[in-house]
Amino acid sequence: MQALPIAASGLLDAASRFDASARRTAAAPLDNLEKETVARIQAQQDFKANAAVIRTADKMTGTLLDMLA
Repeated sequence: MQALPIAASGLLDAASRFDASARRTAAAPLDNLEKETVARIQAQQDFKANAAVIRTADKMTGTLLDMLA
């Protein structure tokens, strides 16, 4: 399984969802404010989780390369 491409795709998806929610809020600030706030928090947490996967995969690759050197 390829962790980096999956996590990178997750980063893009989370950023896109955050942006879409922010645009909806800017267009109609009082419509579904709670729903949009929750959507942005979820997108933020998804972004952080995918970034952690990338950091972990990078560390694992570095460890493997150190072992093989």
